Amino acid sequence: MAKIEVKSEITGSVWKIITKPSDPIASGDALMILESMKMEIPVIAEDGGTIVEIMVIEGQPVSEGQVVAVIEG
Repeated sequence: MAKIEVKSEITGSVWKIITKPSDPIASGDALMILESMKMEIPVIAEDGGTIVEIMVIEGQPVSEGQVVAVIEG
């Protein structure tokens, strides 16, 4: 099975983490919600699989392109 790195598309902070390791996810599912300039932007899984690791915690700042989760699909 391939490991897929999910990256942030924006610079902001982690507002809410919706998933946890071992959760099954489908393509299009929201993994977490980032906040930037008072807007809430979901991080969406492009492929289905199982969450292997969440690389951030709530409240943590993230940069555009930063790996925020790993999926095994």
